[in-house]
Amino acid sequence: MTAIARQAATRIVIVDDHPLFRGALSQALRSSLDRAEILEAGSLDELTEIIGKAAEIDLILLDLLLPGVQGLSGLLYLRAQHPEIPVVVVSATEDPQIIRRSIAFGASGFVPKSQPVDEIRSAVRRVLNGDVWTPPDIDMSVPADTKTGDLLSRLATLTPQQVRVLMMLGEGLLNKQIAYKLGVSEATIKAHVSAILQKLGVDSRTQAVIAINRIDGSEWQKIAG
Repeated sequence: MTAIARQAATRIVIVDDHPLFRGALSQALRSSLDRAEILEAGSLDELTEIIGKAAEIDLILLDLLLPGVQGLSGLLYLRAQHPEIPVVVVSATEDPQIIRRSIAFGASGFVPKSQPVDEIRSAVRRVLNGDVWTPPDIDMSVPADTKTGDLLSRLATLTPQQVRVLMMLGEGLLNKQIAYKLGVSEATIKAHVSAILQKLGVDSRTQAVIAINRIDGSEWQKIAG
């Protein structure tokens, strides 16, 4: 039985730091998915709390520009931490490279926020039924460049905790600050950083941050600005 066939049990989480957008999207989905439960989170931390409390999450709708998140690192973290939950990126960007990279990272769909409401509803239904949805005008057969493909493969080897540490490195946090936030020892963070550098094939934490920013692309900085 598909998720659509058992709509009473369908649970979707919208993750976006703009309450007005979350509310509008939540209302739009409720009107098309009868008896579905729509939950909202303004950050990855709030999402983690929801996942810990909810019995089952059927779909996550994720904005990539979240507090403390470097572009695609939030998606990478979710796919590593909760591979059983499909994730659809709902973003302001329509950059084909970002869309292709999101799918390469394991997203089940990519929906630009500029899409009409009916198209967003259709995309959500398609993914709930097991399909992958991307804008029809994006050629998904175009391969990523060699450097990007290699880095994607390396990033995929990171554990969920290592991804979280890499995200915090991107925020400019020191080891002791990361240790405090994660509730572990500074020695544990040092071990994670060493493993991250080895897996990414770089020599310093600065190079690791540059690598993840290269995957994210400069488009994120333009949008954030």
